[in-house]
Amino acid sequence: MSSGRNVFILGPGFIGWCVLDLLVSEGYTVSGLVRRKEHADGIRESGATVVMGSLDDKSLITEHAAKNDIIIHSATADHLPSVEAVLEGINQRVQNGQNAIFSKFGTNVFSGDDANCAEVHTSGTSILDDGANGEYKGDKIYYDNKPEEIDALDDNAPHRQVDLAIVRSRKELGSHAKMVIMTPPEIYGWNPKHRRLTIQFPVLARFAIKHGYAGHVGKGLSVESQIHVLDLARAYVVLLHWLETTAPEEVQKNPYFFCENGKEFSWREGAEEIGKALFEAGKINSPEPRTIPQDLYKDLFVSDSACQDN
Repeated sequence: MSSGRNVFILGPGFIGWCVLDLLVSEGYTVSGLVRRKEHADGIRESGATVVMGSLDDKSLITEHAAKNDIIIHSATADHLPSVEAVLEGINQRVQNGQNAIFSKFGTNVFSGDDANCAEVHTSGTSILDDGANGEYKGDKIYYDNKPEEIDALDDNAPHRQVDLAIVRSRKELGSHAKMVIMTPPEIYGWNPKHRRLTIQFPVLARFAIKHGYAGHVGKGLSVESQIHVLDLARAYVVLLHWLETTAPEEVQKNPYFFCENGKEFSWREGAEEIGKALFEAGKINSPEPRTIPQDLYKDLFVSDSACQDN
């Protein structure tokens, strides 16, 4: 169906590397934007070509986006300049009458044979944050088949500025591009081949070891849906195949796709499991979780620039 098509992945790390492996196994020709030589060696071993650079290399990203049929951005949901660079490359492809697929972490956009361009961007469910800060479980449920509810979100919600750039481009290009936004929740799991972990729970475990207790924000009552990283990678490929075989007019009806396994957890429940495991391992003196004071948030949250996934 799509064997032999060219794919450019920005940030082939925790998520993107898993997607890369699947695409290579299906016969796609894949290249990846990578910052570090050590990581580049692993990407080559997976059967892909390496493009050395960073998310700030706008001209480099535009160049490769314009050269490839499929672009997947899985580095971060919040780096607007790199998304703008990809969109510029897609615009160049459309002007030249070429097909394209773009996938962005948090938001993904793909282009099949019936459109001049397609994009997939990866966003994240932080766009749905209700400001509970752990004090309660919200009762609002969002559905990805009700795009009007997502369109009504505050423009300043997390990830939203990046998503809006893609939504605007989607409207401008119309049927010439297939653009969708993949919005995963808490991503967990371990890929033994790559030896990479998610961020959130390891950070909470390190916090517990440092401070002597497992912690949560507020009362820990806020809940999160979840998805294993390997299941998410398979979902990317399923979405890609759907975009490749679906008419642009149908894709234009809704840009948003959620991906989760039907289970949810509270952050207190997560802290309880961390506390139990570390207590049994003799790393902390009590399994009982506690509220993390705001002056220790610095041990939990870091700037996005320190967390690019490549």
